[in-house]
Amino acid sequence: MTDMSAAMKSDAMETHGHSPGVVLRSLVIGLTAFLTVVDLFATQAILPSLARHYNVSPAAMGFAVNASTMGMAVAGLVVGFLSPHIDRRLGILLSLVLLAVPTTLLASAPDLMIFTILRVAQGLCMASAFALTLAYLGEQCNSMDTGGAFAAYITGNVASNLIGRLVSAAVVDTFGLASNFYFFALLNLAGAALVYFTIQRVRPMHAIPATPSPFRATIDHWRNPALRAAFAIGFCILFAFIGTFTFVNFVLVRAPLSLGRMDLGLVYFVFAPSVVTTLFAGKAVARFGTRPAIWAGLAVAAIGLPLMLSSHLANVLTGMVLVGAGTFFAQACATGFVGQASEENRGVASGTYLACYFLGGLVGSAVLGQLFDRLGWTACVAGVSASLAVAALLTARLVITPAADGSPA
Repeated sequence: MTDMSAAMKSDAMETHGHSPGVVLRSLVIGLTAFLTVVDLFATQAILPSLARHYNVSPAAMGFAVNASTMGMAVAGLVVGFLSPHIDRRLGILLSLVLLAVPTTLLASAPDLMIFTILRVAQGLCMASAFALTLAYLGEQCNSMDTGGAFAAYITGNVASNLIGRLVSAAVVDTFGLASNFYFFALLNLAGAALVYFTIQRVRPMHAIPATPSPFRATIDHWRNPALRAAFAIGFCILFAFIGTFTFVNFVLVRAPLSLGRMDLGLVYFVFAPSVVTTLFAGKAVARFGTRPAIWAGLAVAAIGLPLMLSSHLANVLTGMVLVGAGTFFAQACATGFVGQASEENRGVASGTYLACYFLGGLVGSAVLGQLFDRLGWTACVAGVSASLAVAALLTARLVITPAADGSPA
């Protein structure tokens, strides 16, 4: 298969959006993203089964499953900090190979504590691959291709939410809980094989002269008001997404909806529209600007929240479609903005953004889980709404200001 970086370099000489090189590049980027994070949310489709297996409350099981976001937040910071000295190809490859280890061990986790630790380990590996791939894309794509490349990567993320959940529900329903984790370990190794054959070795970042130290780069990024706002928006987006798609599972299996395990997996066809709409994030940003595009995504998600309080399945599913499409669209726009706003050390900027993003998921799981257990689904949805509102306010700050010498930031 033609390697990803070669396809990216040839794209500059082709008509954007329709050439075979662009299509191949987008396919490889999206499939890499899919196999990198397919473990992250697939387990949510079997949350009720896991809660029964470990005999724990929805909040406890939800926190354990989403503990992977803790590992992802930590790894995002560490990898971003060390990014200038990490070989992109080797780092992504090792991360995906190592990811198969905790995934396999989850099949025999004896209690919730071990399960939680293994999910954290999964998160460490997933975020390492995720952050290094984002840095690789930012470095290998020219400015015209960056939006499309990031949109393709986030689209692969969206597809992993849909297909991962469907597959997880089907495997558990047919072969049991343990088989589910063995199957996903094989997918992790498939991701490593894809990276091995499609990403060529590029010049190590430490060989590039005159780059600031990671400490200095991190401080500079946090001093940038636009990047600070983007980091906080990422936090709010996953806070809202986790709160919605973790605890809605328990609503769907309870009366009056009362869905079965396989039906619960099929519900996640609600992510199918997101696979399509997220692909247009780059074009929307190019045409309308980052802020209007993010506001549009957040508005779509907000419209879906009241529908999820309905006792009718059709309304709930429509609400899930809107929340999924809106949050993923906004996420793709915000991710691309970080790459644009960070002129130097994009690996540090991407790592910081991902750390904030996944920290939002962890906090959302903990806070909204307590709201769900103590006050019910309506209170949980209200918490999600508040997070989207904060993200909308922060979006107003996404303005790239000129540098001190008058050049664009």
